[in-house]
Amino acid sequence: MDEHFMKEALKEAKYAYELLEVPVGAIIVYDGKIIGRGHNKVETLKNSLSHAEIIAIDEASKSMDAWRLIDSTMYVTLEPCAMCAGAIVNSRIKRLVIGSLDPKRGCAGSLINIVNHPSLNHRVEVETGILEKECTEILQNFFKELRKIKEINHSKSLDK
Repeated sequence: MDEHFMKEALKEAKYAYELLEVPVGAIIVYDGKIIGRGHNKVETLKNSLSHAEIIAIDEASKSMDAWRLIDSTMYVTLEPCAMCAGAIVNSRIKRLVIGSLDPKRGCAGSLINIVNHPSLNHRVEVETGILEKECTEILQNFFKELRKIKEINHSKSLDK
């Protein structure tokens, strides 16, 4: 079942990719049903809060008419940053399934562990490596393509 839902999160990441956003996707599942979806929209909305996880939490909260998403699971293609990890704890998500770890910014165990910090009042079960190859590849391809675009633009500016 985890692979099925991670594929849905990957669909969201692909939507972000098409918008030239960092391709991260997230979904939230409760009782076997998707109650929230999100993909990065930071550049599109010019809003640093518009991460996939935050958008999915917002949609799920509206769907459940509650801010506590108890017994829900979030599937996310990239390990959450500090802001998103805090939001996951605050919304009482029970389980977090991560596709690709982020050793530079990940806050679900890679860099620091906000989702299981002993000083906080809620702990999140974490599972990693679900469709890791696919989740990593979409990010690598995006940044490879972005570097090419920047090189082309740089070359054009030198030609002037």
